[in-house]
Amino acid sequence: MVNHTPPTGLRNSLIIAKFELHKLFLQTRGIVALIAFGLVWGLILLYPVQSASGILLQPQFKEMMDGLFGPNTLNELFDWPVAELAVFWCVALYLFPIFSIFIAADQFASDKSRGTFRFICLRASRDSLFFGRFLGQMLIQSLLILLTVLATIILAASRDPNLLLAAGNTGLGVAINLIIVIMPYTAVMAILSLYASTARQATIYATILWTLVSIGIMLLDSQLPYVAALRWVLPGSQLDAMINTQGLASFSYAPIPLLQTAVILLLGRVYLQRSAL
Repeated sequence: MVNHTPPTGLRNSLIIAKFELHKLFLQTRGIVALIAFGLVWGLILLYPVQSASGILLQPQFKEMMDGLFGPNTLNELFDWPVAELAVFWCVALYLFPIFSIFIAADQFASDKSRGTFRFICLRASRDSLFFGRFLGQMLIQSLLILLTVLATIILAASRDPNLLLAAGNTGLGVAINLIIVIMPYTAVMAILSLYASTARQATIYATILWTLVSIGIMLLDSQLPYVAALRWVLPGSQLDAMINTQGLASFSYAPIPLLQTAVILLLGRVYLQRSAL
C-alpha cells in the first residue's frame, strides 16, 4: 500500500537543505566556488598559519607580546596545545564571518530576480523554504569549516606526529565554535537576500548595515555608557573576547550568537510571512 501522506514542514526543510548542499557539488558555479575557497585557505594555511605557528612557539615572542599588550593579555593563546590551531583560531574567527556574508548572500535573491520564488512557495511552505535554505547554508559552511580544520590538523601532525590526538580534540572544539559563530551572520543574510534583488546587493546591504550599526553603537557607548550592552546586539560583538580563550572556556560565549540567531530567524520568518511574492 502506497503512503500518500504529504511531507511535513520539517521534512520539506530537510529536503531543501539537502538540495542546497547538492548544488555545491553538482553545479559548475558551486564547484568553482569550492575550488576558489580551497585555494585561498591553502595559501592561508601554508603561509600565515604555518609561519606564525613557528613564531608562536618562541619564548621571545611571548615576552614581546606581553610588553606590547600587557601581561596575560594573550596568555591563553600561548597555552594552546597545538600552535597551528591557535593561529588558525585567530584567523578563522574573523575570516569565516566575512566568508559567511558572501556565501549566504544568495539564499533568496536569485529566485526573486528570476521569478521562481512564487513557484517554489507553491511546492513548500514559506517556513519550510526559509528554514530549509538557512539550514542548507549552515551545512555548506559547516563542511567548509570542517575541511579547513582537518587541513590544519594534518599540517600540525606533519610537524610533530605526536600532536595528532591533541590536534584532533582541539580541532573539534574549534570547528563547533566557528559553526556557532557564523550562525547569526547566515541568518542576517537570509533576511537581506529576501529584501535584495541580487546576491551582490545583499552583500552591499550587509556592509552598510554592519558599518552603520557599529558606528551607532560606538557613539552611544561614548555618550551613554550605561547602554554599552547594546553592542551585544551586533553579530560578532564577542569575537575580540574569544581570541584569548581556549578549550571549554571558549564556549562561554556561545549563548550570544545562539540567541542572536534565534531572534534574527524569528524576525526573518515574520518578514517572509508578511511579504508579497
